[in-house]
Amino acid sequence: MFEANNLFAVIMAGGRGERFWPASRFSRPKQFVSLFGGKPLLATAVERLRGLVPPERILVVTSADLAALSRETLPELPPENVLGEPFGRDTAAACALGTAWAAWKGGDSATVAVLTADHLVARPDVFRKTLADTAALVAREGAIGVMGIVPQYPATGFGYLEAGAPIDGGAETSFMAVKRFVEKPDEATARQYVASGRHFWNSGMFVWTVATFFDALKTFRPPLFEMAGRMRGRFGAADFDAALLAEYEKLEKISVDYAVMEKARNLVAARGDFGWDDVGTWVSAADHFEQVGDG
Repeated sequence: MFEANNLFAVIMAGGRGERFWPASRFSRPKQFVSLFGGKPLLATAVERLRGLVPPERILVVTSADLAALSRETLPELPPENVLGEPFGRDTAAACALGTAWAAWKGGDSATVAVLTADHLVARPDVFRKTLADTAALVAREGAIGVMGIVPQYPATGFGYLEAGAPIDGGAETSFMAVKRFVEKPDEATARQYVASGRHFWNSGMFVWTVATFFDALKTFRPPLFEMAGRMRGRFGAADFDAALLAEYEKLEKISVDYAVMEKARNLVAARGDFGWDDVGTWVSAADHFEQVGDG
């Protein structure tokens, strides 16, 4: 597998998996549950990057109280590559902080893949190829990439993106311009989206260069841009935790979709056809197990 020399991965692992109770508890949420393939979902998320992103270029962003468990689950990662947020500030803060870490490690030209810790991917080889193709495209074009998932049914629990004209990415992966992000629809609207062939599930996985994402933050969310700039110089410092606490106390709670994606005009979608599943509830998880006689 091709290894991009300046590709970093930021895995967001701060969710609590409330819909997976009682297997998922507050102290051991869904990403640590070993229901699928005998491994925690977080470990599988790191494993599927093997051959593309080495452990030293993978950062896990989780909550402070889950940092020790994350390090225990991922012994192949350097301990300092697990970062615990002092407060939950949603995905925009985690993306900004992870991108600042990549900037510290690799400079403004570093490419960052923001990935999820608690999803399943049936074809990891296709996932890696899609990720590598997307990283090459965004690095070349200064775009923000999103993994759009081909919808398998009219889901009402996912956000969608509407695709526009096709883009020649010079690779096997198909790319499209993104016309807009849309919120979780009702069932009738979801059926229209699936029938249109122009709508894809928003997987919550993104790819950008440091420079491109920082430009977007500077334009759309200056406080996050300023926080990332200050924290970029604090990684590895003795007072890092205190500095992070001071920064997070001032931040608003907002998703990266609201903060950046719904406003940016340089978005491209990769057609993600690698067997992605959110497995967000017991109902969806049931698809991955044999059914007993009574269902």
